[in-house]
Amino acid sequence: MREMYANELEELESLLLEEGRLVDRAIRSALNALARDDLELAEELIAFDDEIDSRYLVIEQGIPLLLARQTPVAGDLRLVLAILYINVHLERIADYCVTIAKLTKLSHDLPRDTSVLEAMEEMGERCCEMLATALEDFHQRDVRHPQALDDMDKPIDRANRKLIDRFVAFGKDEHQREWAIRMMLVSRCLERIGDHTVDIGEQTFYLVGGQFEEFTDASHETPRPA
Repeated sequence: MREMYANELEELESLLLEEGRLVDRAIRSALNALARDDLELAEELIAFDDEIDSRYLVIEQGIPLLLARQTPVAGDLRLVLAILYINVHLERIADYCVTIAKLTKLSHDLPRDTSVLEAMEEMGERCCEMLATALEDFHQRDVRHPQALDDMDKPIDRANRKLIDRFVAFGKDEHQREWAIRMMLVSRCLERIGDHTVDIGEQTFYLVGGQFEEFTDASHETPRPA
């Protein structure tokens, strides 16, 4: 019975890591669709979200069944909880990618600013780097550098604030203003993807150490919104 339980828990973790790879693909697809103003790719990404949701649901429904059959010991319970919460964060990141795809469609053929797109591409690449780091740390149970993800997230937050100032400057031209408003939402999505990735790192820290700790101090000058 215990061996079956261990195998099921291992399978759930494998599904979670697979979901993470799909989410990485979604981020990159969202960035490509935005950079190319590619409506077809944006549509493909929106449809692709169903595949991510299917993984999410398998994990979400599998955990209660697992707990119903076996009461986990402390370490296993932390793993179950980590999988549960990381699963939610991955699903939310994928939803932000869908939002970016929809905003790309709404912005089609509007006047674009190359420097803004390059800044958002850099933000997105850093999000992918953060996600890869967070999932690898989870897989390896590595918490040697617990603040690394927060440090990686700070440039995304700074870029988001700078872009807001740029968007405000676009207010004189009606068409450019419309594009700027939608790109402001894209920038916000990327900023939130970074935040969710930091949260994944926090779950790994809890899993390994048995103590939950927020990597971003509540007294930070720009605390993360709910």
